[in-house]
Amino acid sequence: GRASLSLSTKRQEIDLGFTEPYFLDREIAAGFDIFEVHSDFQTQSEFDERSTGLVLRASYPLSETLSLGVNYKIRQDIINDVPSTASIFIQNEAGSNITSSVGYVLTYDRRDDKIEPTQGYVLRGGQDFAGAGGSVRYVRSSATATQYFPIADQVVFSTGVEGGYINGIGQPVNLASRFFVGGDDFRGFADGGIGPRDLVTNDSLGANIYYVGTAELTFPIGLPSEFGILGRTFVQAGSAFGIDVSGPTLFDSHAPRATTGVGLSWKSPFGPIRVDLGVPIRKEGEDKTEIFRFNFGTRF
Repeated sequence: GRASLSLSTKRQEIDLGFTEPYFLDREIAAGFDIFEVHSDFQTQSEFDERSTGLVLRASYPLSETLSLGVNYKIRQDIINDVPSTASIFIQNEAGSNITSSVGYVLTYDRRDDKIEPTQGYVLRGGQDFAGAGGSVRYVRSSATATQYFPIADQVVFSTGVEGGYINGIGQPVNLASRFFVGGDDFRGFADGGIGPRDLVTNDSLGANIYYVGTAELTFPIGLPSEFGILGRTFVQAGSAFGIDVSGPTLFDSHAPRATTGVGLSWKSPFGPIRVDLGVPIRKEGEDKTEIFRFNFGTRF
């Protein structure tokens, strides 16, 4: 079983889960998650979101390196606390939607270690199909690829790319289903810092398409290894664009953005902590930057 409670000034999350590693006496890991998430997007987009849902999931190894995961998810997303000053594109989205979706993920993993890899690569790709009931219909595809190269003891160079594309089926892609890019997945930019935006209200609207590429060097900084502190330097480039609304106040640019920076990772007794300083070296004038990023509890 698993229970987690995540609290921050912008997000409160409760997640209860259970996994049976040998379901039906086979090598099938099956389980479920029940979650409720309250997110405050007032700073970047002038709305709050409450998401409540259930996930049924199972994964099965097809070979030593290839595994298949399948899931069914039903969730309710409520967009509320939308002020009259918010973008009309967000005011039009206020209310509740039910998403019922089935999905799969294929993972091909040739890394030497799943927690702290030093060599090898991992490829992951999947799709979600929403519309088996509920009020939302779409196909969402996503993929990631990361490769690790050992340089010296505790010095690892990695390159990776991730991306996603969502396409509405007979309806526009709604606000809660779009990709908001920035922050942890694109350092140097704020949450939702790139992508379509209302030029009048400056509200981030989310995107239907995104990609981010990363090159990173991780290295010791001279402290004893038992401290669990590593330094890193990185470069990232990517973009987020495409949206199913239009209007004279809409900003939507395909232009690539890029950042560079340094950071620290600490395997603390309370969980992993990472601190990053990211500086955009290519951005659009409408983007929202964030030089300093502190992250607690996310797997590196």
